[in-house]
Amino acid sequence: MERRNPGESDRLYLILAFFGLKKQLAILGSSGSIGRQALEVVRLHPGRFAVEVLTAHKNRDLLVGQALEFKPNAVVIGDPQGYGEVKERLAGHPVKVFAGPDALAQIVEMDGIDLVLNSLVGFAGMEPTLNAVKRGRHIALANKESLVVAGDLIVAEARQSGSVIIPVDSEHSAVFQCLAGEPRDLLEKVILTASGGPFRGMTTEKLQHVTPSEALRHPNWTMGHKITIDSATLMNKGLEVIEARWLFDLRPNQIEVVVHPQSVIHSMVQFADGSVKAQLSPPDMKLPILFALAFPQRVETGFARLDFSRCPAFTFETPDTDVFRSLPLAYRAMEQGGNAPCILNAANETAVEAFLQGRIPFPGIPQVVGECLSAVPFLEKPTLTDYLETHKYTIRYATEFISTSSLWKS
Repeated sequence: MERRNPGESDRLYLILAFFGLKKQLAILGSSGSIGRQALEVVRLHPGRFAVEVLTAHKNRDLLVGQALEFKPNAVVIGDPQGYGEVKERLAGHPVKVFAGPDALAQIVEMDGIDLVLNSLVGFAGMEPTLNAVKRGRHIALANKESLVVAGDLIVAEARQSGSVIIPVDSEHSAVFQCLAGEPRDLLEKVILTASGGPFRGMTTEKLQHVTPSEALRHPNWTMGHKITIDSATLMNKGLEVIEARWLFDLRPNQIEVVVHPQSVIHSMVQFADGSVKAQLSPPDMKLPILFALAFPQRVETGFARLDFSRCPAFTFETPDTDVFRSLPLAYRAMEQGGNAPCILNAANETAVEAFLQGRIPFPGIPQVVGECLSAVPFLEKPTLTDYLETHKYTIRYATEFISTSSLWKS
C-alpha cells in the first residue's frame, strides 16, 4: 500500500534502533495464536521490543500471566465480566486495566505506542484498525477482516494520516517482501498460494460428512479454530484475496490463487517482463510476525532454515472451485464491492460457528454465505455506520436461515 510520505515512517524505526530504544508494541489479541507467537518473538528479542498494551477477549488467566511477565502500561479484557477479576489480580502492579469493546477500540490511541499488532479474530478487529490508522499508528495487521469489511475507509484514512500497514499473514508478507524496490507500474499480478487444507481432493459428497475435529487438523499450520476452518473451506484464501486488493491496490483480475500443498512458497509476484519473484521459508508464523514487528529492518534469528537437499518437490494445482465454493464467493463479493465483502464476512463468521457447534454440515458454510450475498441489501457506497449495521443484519439473517433451512439434506 502506498503511503503519503515514503521514508518518514521508516525513519522513526531507524532512529529507535540507532539509539538502542525499544519499539513499544500494542498486541491486540494476545491470548490467540498470533498474539502468543508475537510474545515469543518479544521474548527472543528483549532488547528490541517492549509491550505497552495487551488485550484478550475472555482468557483472564493468560492475560494476567502475560501482564505480570511483560509489564505493559495497560491491558484490556474484552469481556466486561472479567474486569473485576483482572483488576484485582493486577492490584499492586503498575498496569491500567480496562474492559469492553469500546476500550478495545480506543486503546490503540494511547500515547507511547510505536506499533499496533492487530491479531484479533473476525469483525471485532475492524474498529481498532480504523482508529489506529486515523491516529497515524503503524499497524502490523493479522486481522484480515479489517480490510475485507472496510478496506476503502481504512486505506483512505491511512493515506491521510501517513499510517503504514505491514501485513502479518504469511502470504501478504511474502508479496510485501517481493514488491520491495520494484516499480509498481510493472506489477502484472499477485499469486497467492494456498495449502489446500485437510480436505484437498475430496468431493462435495464426502465433505457432507466431515466433522469439526477433522476440519481442525490442518496439514501444515497451527492456528485458531476460526481461521483453521476458513482454511479448510478456502474462505481464508478468499478473504486474503480481498485483503490483497486493498493492501497492494490491485484489480480483481490481478490476483490469482494456486494450491501449493507444501506451504514453502508463501506467495509470488509476476511482473510485466514475465519475471516471477517468490518468497520461501519454513511454515512458521513467527517469521512474518518478526518481519512485521521489526520492519524496515531484518533481524537475525535462530529459526529453522530451508534445506533444499531435503525439500519435497514443489507442486501446484488449480483450486477446485466447484467443490470449495467459498473462494468464488469471495471473488464475487470483491468484484461487487460496496458492502458485499462485509456481508460475506459476517455470513461466514456465523456459518463457521454453526459448523463448529454441529448445527450445519461443512458444505453448509458456503451455502449460508451465498444465500446472504443474494438476500442481504446491497449498498454501493457504505459508511462506517452502514458497515456496522450490515454486519448485525447479516448475522441475524444468517442465523435465521440456518435455523429454518434443511442444510443437512442438501
